[in-house]
Amino acid sequence: MKPLFGKNNNGDNIAFSRADTSVLGIWWWTIDRWMLAAVILLMAIGALLVMSASPPVADRINVDSFHFVRRQFVFLGLATLCAFGISLLPIKWVRRLASVMFLGVIGLLIITPFVGSEIKGAVRWIHLAGLTIQPSEFLKPSFAVVVAWMFSEGRLNPNFPGYIVSCLLLATCIILLMIQPDFGQTVVITAIWSTQIFLAGLPMVLVFGLGMGVVGLAVGAYLILPHVQSRVDRFLDPASGDNYQIDRSMEAFMNGGLMGKGPGEGSVKNFLPDAHSDFIFAVAGEEFGLLFCVLVVGVFCFVIMRGLSRLMGERNLFVVLAVTGILVQFGLQAVINMASTLQLVPPKGMTLPFISYGGSATIGIAIGMGFVLALTRKRPGE
Repeated sequence: MKPLFGKNNNGDNIAFSRADTSVLGIWWWTIDRWMLAAVILLMAIGALLVMSASPPVADRINVDSFHFVRRQFVFLGLATLCAFGISLLPIKWVRRLASVMFLGVIGLLIITPFVGSEIKGAVRWIHLAGLTIQPSEFLKPSFAVVVAWMFSEGRLNPNFPGYIVSCLLLATCIILLMIQPDFGQTVVITAIWSTQIFLAGLPMVLVFGLGMGVVGLAVGAYLILPHVQSRVDRFLDPASGDNYQIDRSMEAFMNGGLMGKGPGEGSVKNFLPDAHSDFIFAVAGEEFGLLFCVLVVGVFCFVIMRGLSRLMGERNLFVVLAVTGILVQFGLQAVINMASTLQLVPPKGMTLPFISYGGSATIGIAIGMGFVLALTRKRPGE
């Protein structure tokens, strides 16, 4: 059997053949290489856009122009290591890692209101060992795996209260997130759980009741949380409040047109406060144009469809639920970010996976995709 890349000067194989039984050899021939390539492409696009969007932001806060660029490259390096390391794990270790991670994140969420930093009226970040961490970013992938485990165990063992445990876990997460408050992450967590419980065999009557519950949650958030009410009101009636970032974002897309103004040639990023994070898609629209934005959307769609296609014929209910839950998180975050930037939904501070600047967000989504890559590996004989 020929090796993948050939031989070195000594005649030794320098790449993996299908007969290679090493950990890396088995990993290479069982991993979904198309999905892996798509994730790497998103990271590369993110690095390019952060290099373009972040220097003006850094200049405005009087730090080195490449402050955010250097940090994001570190984050991307750590994210790559996390995704690669997790993708090597067998199914049982994915469950164990996610469970330990989930318990740790719950602990961090409990202490966040007491020791966290308030930014824009919310307490979502804590400082650990000189690092600023947003625990909710690590909650989503671990929650998806743990809840999938509960549902699958409940189906396999009628005596195990999987549905009840999952409901308690969801309620715990919602309470901790709304204390901060973080309505956006609550929506994502609820969407993950709702999709998984539907796939696990939820009766249609309960599906309707669940839908009404989500509507009730949204209405309650509008009535109780002033910042949610403000964002919805400004979306419905732009003249009712400050829409500075949305207006600049739409201006960026209009300036970019079909082909864009060219890398580094955009001007709106000089005035857009969150150009490197929540509104980085607007920078892409202005500098690289509509066609590039369509490419980015296409890559996100490819990752989701590729992941779902790997589940075709999958017999392990846990794998189906866990992968679907993480892909729902991945896709929903992308949709919310891009739709907010295009003024299609009320603005929500949610990052674009692998593209927006941010350590917790980048590493958190990489952990989730590491879980997906691990769970969708080919498993002969299972």
